[in-house]
Amino acid sequence: MASILGFLQLAGAVALLLFGLGLVRDGMVEAFGLRMKLILGAGTRTGLRAFASGLVATLGLQSSTATALLTASFVQREMIATRRAQIVLLGANVGTAMTAVIVSTDITAVAPVLVLLGYGLRRRGTTVTSGVGTALIGVGLMLVSLTLLDQATAPLRASPQMAAFLPMLDQAWPVALAFAAGIALLCSSSLAAVLLIGSLVLPPDLTVVMVLGANLGGAMAPVLAGATLDIAARRVLLGNLTVRAIGCLIALPLAGLAAGALNAMPLAVGPLAVSAHLAFNLALAALIWPFNGLVCRLVAVLMPQDAHAASAAPRWLDAQVLDAPPLALTGARREVLDIGDSVERMLAQTRAAFRKHDPAPLAEVRAIEDQVDRRQQQVKNYLSRLTGDATEAERRQAIDILDYVINLEHIGDIIDRGLSPEVAKKIGLGLRFSGEGFRELDALFLLTQENLRMAQTVFMTRDRDMARRLMEQKVTIRNLERQSAQRHLIRLREGQTESRETSSLHLDLLRDLKRINAHAVSVAHPILQDEGLLIESRLRGS
Repeated sequence: MASILGFLQLAGAVALLLFGLGLVRDGMVEAFGLRMKLILGAGTRTGLRAFASGLVATLGLQSSTATALLTASFVQREMIATRRAQIVLLGANVGTAMTAVIVSTDITAVAPVLVLLGYGLRRRGTTVTSGVGTALIGVGLMLVSLTLLDQATAPLRASPQMAAFLPMLDQAWPVALAFAAGIALLCSSSLAAVLLIGSLVLPPDLTVVMVLGANLGGAMAPVLAGATLDIAARRVLLGNLTVRAIGCLIALPLAGLAAGALNAMPLAVGPLAVSAHLAFNLALAALIWPFNGLVCRLVAVLMPQDAHAASAAPRWLDAQVLDAPPLALTGARREVLDIGDSVERMLAQTRAAFRKHDPAPLAEVRAIEDQVDRRQQQVKNYLSRLTGDATEAERRQAIDILDYVINLEHIGDIIDRGLSPEVAKKIGLGLRFSGEGFRELDALFLLTQENLRMAQTVFMTRDRDMARRLMEQKVTIRNLERQSAQRHLIRLREGQTESRETSSLHLDLLRDLKRINAHAVSVAHPILQDEGLLIESRLRGS
């Protein structure tokens, strides 16, 4: 009975740790989610900035798994190059190790203060303060969970069974590594596994071995979670796992030497498990960084492109189910989502040409636009053939689908006839924006891509809260466009040569990106209107 109670206490402490981690992640996303995405999406022009962006994002998200999946999704949308993405994940791994150092610091006494402060901030109501409050509550609960872990493992550390089990593990390092990897995979967090290992009294060399296993298991979780992503994104996640596996193979025979060296350090950063976690990831980043290109080529060999899968084009518009409106509407929605992905690729290719000052990515834009025009016409014809058996609610769904696909077609037109020629003009004439102007436009490009992605999710899920956030983004875009135009005029008055040469181009790009966002946001209108959250006019009442 006592052993069952001890196991439940241990499981509860781990659950509280994971819950606290989740609160920190959710709070930081709520407060600074867009900024963290901007850091990852726009902060990867050099290897050093890519490493720093991965580190900073992980410190905010409190999860290298979340950073890995977010980075992979950016690779899928061609917002980050594959080689840069691998460096981002090296930074993310160091970030989660630094988190372990921070959390393991002996500041448990401040946990109630953090929870109280977080509760007070949550009641303030604004998005940023509420998110920060949630994160502080999460940090407080994590500190409490470490105390509970220490108490729950005390009987385990003193038990004769553990005394017999540990020598067996210490004599079978591969088994110990696999055991720790399983714990990290089960928790979906190398951080939680390392903190759990740190709460046990283990031989120093076995501690290092199990930390290696926790790192390996922590890299497996995003590979499994990202199984539905495309080949480029999955290669990034497999590359991270490959890097960790190579590191474990190199470090495993040296675990005893590493434990002795870490214990001999005059200034320890925390328990041995935490110190080993940080040292391993710092050493791994330094070792792998120069060979990053080789790692990418190795992963391409391990995960080759499936030519048949790449060329396959599923057909969702089945004429045989037109007399079954629910099935027909489902097929139409899937077809329109696929069209939205094509439009998103047009925008990604245009941004790539803008960033690289290279016209090559623009060649694909016109071909995709022709496909989008044909496919949206097919969707309209298909839905017009729905039988009269459709209910009023189903007819309204059909109208919503039509409205969205028409807006996607308009976005494609803006990209093909506006953004793409403007970027081609910039490249053809050899024009260069001022550094500040380029950053403003690139950030707006990135935010537009994110909003288009969010519009796809809103269309698919009809989630009211997400629809509301999408509508709020329209105000953000309008403010960014106005601020960029004002700053551009200031630069003109200051006589900056680049701003004078690119003046009309800068303002045209701002206008077209704003128009694209307006069309993307329109997907939220019917959802919010059904909830009674929209008003007929933006004019103030008299």
